[in-house]
Amino acid sequence: MRQPALQMGVTLDGYVAGPGGELDWGLPAEHPDVEAWKVALVRQAGTHIMGRITYEAMAAYWPTATNVYAAPMNSIPKVVFSKTLPTAEWAGSRIARGDLAEEIAALKREPGGDIIAHGGAAFIQALSRFGLINEYRLIIHPVALGNGLPLFKDLPRPLRLELAEARHFTDGTVIHVYRPIRTTG
Repeated sequence: MRQPALQMGVTLDGYVAGPGGELDWGLPAEHPDVEAWKVALVRQAGTHIMGRITYEAMAAYWPTATNVYAAPMNSIPKVVFSKTLPTAEWAGSRIARGDLAEEIAALKREPGGDIIAHGGAAFIQALSRFGLINEYRLIIHPVALGNGLPLFKDLPRPLRLELAEARHFTDGTVIHVYRPIRTTG
């Protein structure tokens, strides 16, 4: 069964975007080794999932992009979770309008590589709140915002995670891969 994994940049203080959704804090350019790690995992994906706002931004950018992420972002199937998006025009895209947990369960049963969640903040927060992410691949940038859109919000109980992988890079970026600790009872 395929597993949903979040692959997302985050600040040292746990924000995925600035207060108005700004992403300029992730600049300057990625360290080449960070890029290679991310590209390798994106290429293994069987499906990309995202919320409407992220989908609209990606759909406007990726079809004409030429960087190393462009080919897998354009060729791998995409599912946008939205009740309001009228159509999904980006090649290989479809819209999921049903119950979030049911839609994710259906995606997990489909054949193919893992499911990579990209964002936005509200979508990722909902996936976390409902325990639908099996792996958190966090690219932690050496910057603090002090305010913004948090990675985690409104969790019904503490989300306990175990560190599965940790890497650091000369530019100060660190990658932490966490897996939820599943408790029984």
